[in-house]
Amino acid sequence: MLSVFSNRIEILSKGKEFLRTLGKYYIVDIGLRNYLLGFRDRDSGHAIENVVYFELLRRGYDVSIGKVDNSEVDFIATKVDDKLYVQVTESMTSEDVRKRELAPLQKISDNYEKIVLSLNTGMDSSYDGIKSINLIDWLISE
Repeated sequence: MLSVFSNRIEILSKGKEFLRTLGKYYIVDIGLRNYLLGFRDRDSGHAIENVVYFELLRRGYDVSIGKVDNSEVDFIATKVDDKLYVQVTESMTSEDVRKRELAPLQKISDNYEKIVLSLNTGMDSSYDGIKSINLIDWLISE
């Protein structure tokens, strides 16, 4: 019998309520996912998001997904004394993508750290206090 292990996370609305009808699944083994669903090269964004999700868990965060108006915050990572908002994208080079990824974070008015992780190298910068960080650099930072 084949067992597939995955985690489901709830989506948290702006009013701090969980939307019980929605959720996302993150599978532990991307190779197994590719085998079961068929490999799709254009689906690399989900694979990157999957890596970030499990890294946040490894770092001791409780992880949920956020909704702000009609926008989604990929991850809200919380610890007892810390919170981190994370957007994940393959690239921040396109102005349209940059606006799309930054928009939900810009709508959050608290002072917790907000970051966008991408595969871009040499583009670490800040947009109104929101840090853009290379995914690999972030992964090896702790």
